[in-house]
Amino acid sequence: MLRFKPILKPVLKPTRLHHVALLIAALGINAVTGTFAIVPAAHAQAKDNVRPEVAKPLQAAQDMIRAQKYREALARLHEADAVGGKTPFETYMIDRTRGAAAMGAGDNETAARAFESALNSGRMTAAEQGKVIQALASLYYRASDYPKAIVWLQRALKDGLGDTETRALLAQSYYLSGDMARAQKELQTDLAADEKAGRAPSETQLKLMLSIAAKQNDKPAYLALLERMATTYPTKETWADLVQRLQSRPGFADRLTLDVDRLKLALGQLTTTADFMEMSQLALQAGFPAEGKKIVDLGYKNGVLGTGAEAARHKRLQDLANKSAADDVRTMATSEAEAARSKDGIALVNLGYALVTAGQVDKGIGMMEEGITRGNLKRPDDARLHLGVAYLQAGKKAEAIKTLKLVQGTDGTADLARYWIILANHPVAAAAG
Repeated sequence: MLRFKPILKPVLKPTRLHHVALLIAALGINAVTGTFAIVPAAHAQAKDNVRPEVAKPLQAAQDMIRAQKYREALARLHEADAVGGKTPFETYMIDRTRGAAAMGAGDNETAARAFESALNSGRMTAAEQGKVIQALASLYYRASDYPKAIVWLQRALKDGLGDTETRALLAQSYYLSGDMARAQKELQTDLAADEKAGRAPSETQLKLMLSIAAKQNDKPAYLALLERMATTYPTKETWADLVQRLQSRPGFADRLTLDVDRLKLALGQLTTTADFMEMSQLALQAGFPAEGKKIVDLGYKNGVLGTGAEAARHKRLQDLANKSAADDVRTMATSEAEAARSKDGIALVNLGYALVTAGQVDKGIGMMEEGITRGNLKRPDDARLHLGVAYLQAGKKAEAIKTLKLVQGTDGTADLARYWIILANHPVAAAAG
């Protein structure tokens, strides 16, 4: 199930009022004087003037825009628009002023229509056109008219007016219009450009790609993107989705459930009573009594064990864990001697990892290394996975990553090793206590 919702708000950074201020400056909305020629000199013609009956409400509207009284400005523009026999120039001036007023008022549809009409008049300078084209793209997007937003975003990019934010908005517009294939193509182009330039992809790009993969039911792509998110923008939510999907993969070995729980513990995702009960019981069954006791103790410390209707059951598990751990300490010397005499390395690896989980990390690692060197292991990938995790616990990151990269099992061991490498290189807050 998709856990991420792409950021679908406009990504242009300036606020709406900032946009209005920029457009006021760009479009020359200043005082109307003399012949009321309020168009840049480069575009002014002898016949370009505004009659007094139009100029008076137009000037009042512009004054109100500068005072950020946008609704009042729209009302005065309605008066100007009501004057009969308007010249094309007067219509143009009303449209460009109405666009700024409507944008300030948050009336995106009216603003877009007005700016588009003014732009189509052919009277704007190249600089003005650029500002208005970008504004139109944003306005149509805000108005949820994604097909028109796409048209203006494409024009902005074609005219060399766009930037990375414009491209991001284009991809989102395709996504919201339902064109997943085109949205994916745009995003892939952007990601390739980022990679070539040595830039990290934005979180918005990756989340949008995740959403597209989910809608297309492309599980391999979704998983690859999740791992990229964990590498670039690690969060609890990303890891929760990754871990959940790990155990549901075809071919995942049930014996690795305890290893998944160990990863969840490192991620701070061991939270419920069931989580603690499962991991402690699995650890005891696998021959790691110190680890089982540690999990029970942590469950009591966190208040998820020892309370409620199952408190008696929790107490029985605690008693069992305490007894098993004590028995293990009492027989440790004998176990070590037996492991040393063994012809294969299985006992050394298992006992070494038991020592690691009991807090004797350095001694345990030494035994595991000796066991792997001795060979004849039933599951060498399991051994390397556990040794890699042990190295991480000992603070030996380089050795851990080197060892974990050797894990090649297709039963889930290689996936677990890869996730430990990602976590080691890109830690996320909330490690267990």
